[in-house]
Amino acid sequence: MPEPTSWQKSSYCGSGDSCIHVSASPTGQVRLTESAAPAPVMLSAPRTAFAALLRAAKESPNRA
Repeated sequence: MPEPTSWQKSSYCGSGDSCIHVSASPTGQVRLTESAAPAPVMLSAPRTAFAALLRAAKESPNRA
């Protein structure tokens, strides 16, 4: 039986319905979902790929 998912709310989220939540799966995947629709996982990636995404976002925060 799979372990229950424990989601952590983004520290950048204030009050409201549009917040990003992150969790780590037992298989090593990092998963993202959004509070308005928490059931489906919006993004799932290996930890190394997710870390690269975060580094790129921090290095170029104004890029779309």
